[in-house]
Amino acid sequence: MLSRRLFLRRTGRFGVAVGVLGAGGLLSACGDGGGATGGGATAAAAPSAAATPSETAAASAQGEGTAIVGDVIDFALTSDEWEGAFGFVDFRLHRGHVDGNDVYVIHTDTSDEQFGRELGMLVVPKLAGLAGTDLVGRAVLVEGGVDEQGMVFSSEPGRDDYTPACQVQRVTFTGESTLLTSVADVDAAIEAGTVTTEETDIVANMPFVAWSDGALPVDDERTAYLGPGQLLSEPDTDAMTVRFKLHECYPNVRYIVTDVELAPMADGMAVAHSPAFAGVSDAGATGRTNVFSNGVDGPGPMGFQPSVFDTQAGDPEWSPYWDHLTYAWADGVDPRVLTTEDEVHEARDAGDLEEFPGTPDTNGQTFVVNCPVPVLAPNTFSA
Repeated sequence: MLSRRLFLRRTGRFGVAVGVLGAGGLLSACGDGGGATGGGATAAAAPSAAATPSETAAASAQGEGTAIVGDVIDFALTSDEWEGAFGFVDFRLHRGHVDGNDVYVIHTDTSDEQFGRELGMLVVPKLAGLAGTDLVGRAVLVEGGVDEQGMVFSSEPGRDDYTPACQVQRVTFTGESTLLTSVADVDAAIEAGTVTTEETDIVANMPFVAWSDGALPVDDERTAYLGPGQLLSEPDTDAMTVRFKLHECYPNVRYIVTDVELAPMADGMAVAHSPAFAGVSDAGATGRTNVFSNGVDGPGPMGFQPSVFDTQAGDPEWSPYWDHLTYAWADGVDPRVLTTEDEVHEARDAGDLEEFPGTPDTNGQTFVVNCPVPVLAPNTFSA
């Protein structure tokens, strides 16, 4: 079994979060990418069409990096501007409101195909199971509002009920519009009859980038997967863009990291804490990510080979919400690169790999991480 001391030494900053928890229980897009390397990527031109499973499979088969989220402005799989083995992806930002304050989010995934095509989001059928539960927040889409009107959210990072998974409500002004900046404003407008309302079963993944008293941290070092943050620059709320690190994973995807269920992990990973993720796995809304804590050195979360998803992004069974599992090569086993979950399980069943739900220090407890996939691209990692 992998010792705690060895695990922490191997996992660096991620291990710090694990230790705290244990103690308490294409290939580059056009644009000003600046030193981006690769060639022939395709970025989405406008947030007009969400990718279906057949479309995402076709994009991967073309052998090019392809944006599958409409709000992707630019991306590159690698860059010679920094030491870290990751690329970048630029998203459009969307202004919203929480209790009178402006917030900024990105649109990535939704349970509903029509809504996905309207907003350029990846369709994820598994998210539908969260509708009508206490595992979602409220997102109010205001139609016919004033120019400054954005979507109204019920919560934000830093609160016990925060989650990026929101159930969508539509309201439409019946006469003269006013700015609505809180769910209390929305409810008052409904009560007064100044708006009509449509309740929907649509669930959308809309990670927060900046909120009333904080924002996702920026990594100025740019040397490691985690580092001080997952953003590569401060959110630009004038141009309404934000740049994330873009990470490689099997099979054939590039992803970002935005939220995690456990508070110690949020501190260690420098992402938003989403307490409401605690029940999404039981609701059937998650997939699995298989992370390596030793073995072949590489760009993965713990400094080894890229992680392995259970399915391809865009497949009906895929989800951006992952149950996190860690694997360690057993003593005396010659590590090798594994590229599918079937290979991971085969090695585990043969005794070559030891499986840890969550991490070795979470004592069998899994946790959920929000890692949307904005880009499909062939895997380029080599040992």
